[in-house]
Amino acid sequence: MNIDFPYHFDSRGRTATTDDNDHIRDMIEQFLFTNSGERVNRPDFGSGLMQLIFAPNSPELASTLQFTIQAGLQQWLGDLIEVQALEVVSEDASIRVDISYMVRRTQEVTTTSFVRSTTS
Repeated sequence: MNIDFPYHFDSRGRTATTDDNDHIRDMIEQFLFTNSGERVNRPDFGSGLMQLIFAPNSPELASTLQFTIQAGLQQWLGDLIEVQALEVVSEDASIRVDISYMVRRTQEVTTTSFVRSTTS
């Protein structure tokens, strides 16, 4: 059973569940927007993206995040996905992470984007 993220209830009043592919996307999102130290039993889980979002926006910041995220995804989700492309773009007051990955179990390739800005 894959619990949907963020946690919510379905139309029957039960914990909402999701399929495997959406669950993997949810896990990537959790990794990206969790800071190190937020998880009790996994203190090194997280990309640190939210800590750097208020740093001066620059191509160097985007490159640093790209390497950090690539390594973290390999460490935490490497048994489930193979990252095929990863791009971190910093524009004005936002950071966008574009990722293309293959689900190892099904060999299905998925491309998705995650965006966070200092104004939201």
